[in-house]
Amino acid sequence: MTETPETHYVKSDDVHIAYQVLGDGPFDLLFVPGFVSNVEALWRSPDQSAFFRRLASFSRLILFDKRGTGMSDRANQDFTLEQRMHDVRAILDAIGCKQAALFGVSEGGPMSLLYAATYPQRTSALVLYGSYAKRSPAPDYPFGWDDQQWQRVLEDIEVNWGTPRSLAIGMRTAGSGDDALRAERVAAYYRASASPGAAAAIMRMNREIDVRHILSATRVPTLVVHRTGDPVIEVGHARYLAQHIPGARLVELDEPLHPPWLGNRDAILDVAEQFLTGAQHVREPERLLATVLFADIVGSTEHVAAIGDDPWRELLNEFYIQIREMLQLYRGREVSTAGDGFLAAFDGPARAIRCAAALGNAVGPLGVKMRCGIHTGECELIGRDLAGIAVHIGARVAAHAAPGEVLVSQTVRDLVAGSGLVFEDRGSHRLKGVPNKWRLFRAVVH
Repeated sequence: MTETPETHYVKSDDVHIAYQVLGDGPFDLLFVPGFVSNVEALWRSPDQSAFFRRLASFSRLILFDKRGTGMSDRANQDFTLEQRMHDVRAILDAIGCKQAALFGVSEGGPMSLLYAATYPQRTSALVLYGSYAKRSPAPDYPFGWDDQQWQRVLEDIEVNWGTPRSLAIGMRTAGSGDDALRAERVAAYYRASASPGAAAAIMRMNREIDVRHILSATRVPTLVVHRTGDPVIEVGHARYLAQHIPGARLVELDEPLHPPWLGNRDAILDVAEQFLTGAQHVREPERLLATVLFADIVGSTEHVAAIGDDPWRELLNEFYIQIREMLQLYRGREVSTAGDGFLAAFDGPARAIRCAAALGNAVGPLGVKMRCGIHTGECELIGRDLAGIAVHIGARVAAHAAPGEVLVSQTVRDLVAGSGLVFEDRGSHRLKGVPNKWRLFRAVVH
């Protein structure tokens, strides 16, 4: 199961809802996304890809974009829980599913609760992660954002939506050790998932959500999972859910993150699989040794401000043309791109170094400088995506590179011994989120 699943559409009322089905497990599992999503763009993220393929390893997994987001119709900004519940039923009817377990994340939790309470005969189980019954505080519900916080978030969507400066990105990646390149990728995913108007409309609806009155009517097996340090949805929400849903089981995990695919996702997936199936059947991921090359444009924000949006888009287009030509020449493989950065993989470190140097020369006439980081290590292969600690190390090495510099780990330097490549020692550094110190070297390619 390595290919990206096909996107289908079903009509719910007058709205077309996009969905995908993957996996051939013994039961159906419907994933109800949080804030915004895009069922096609998510496969470009190694983190999300790994998360969803693990779910599909023990179920027939159904993914969809809620109305107003992603690949579903955008024109209608009717985001009520009732409408979205009907959309879910339309999808399940279309694929011939008579009963499914629901996995609701964040904003997807309240709708999952409403569906489970309304259609208990069609709901085999319920998993709620990082979710809530009510998004705003009340005298008898001391959790959630106050009016000032809500105003700050809504104003930020108007000004910063789809950029790395967005609070939506900052809150959801806080604690993950993500660098600028990762923030650019998340920003690109958000742009593909919703417009600023749709994002604001969703948040305004979330502000009014209150499903506390249906919790006692939720009569299906329920698992509540929450990270105690979640910077978006505080853990008190989860404890309230577990206290008021009959027979619910609460699992708290000690990690300061919100998205379930970031950080130790296996801890979440393990308890979910155990709950849904009664056992864990974790498939050994396919692994290979690869050299990863991270690169991005230095000072991209300043360039945009100086030349304007349209010229910047033209420059990026030419930038990626140059990248792809060089990757073909040096037999590299494009893994992912986002904003002004990219990740490529090579089966040998020497070619990766020479490709990085050639790229720096090729983009020089565009008036920009790149910084590159290279590392070789064992990577997890997820379809065409790469994941694992080696990928994170490569990103951190790139973050230490100066403008115009190709920086490599000691692993790379040692592997190319005898190649004639020259290196300058840049000393030992602590790489964010990576244990121990790492010696880094500047590659000197003439």
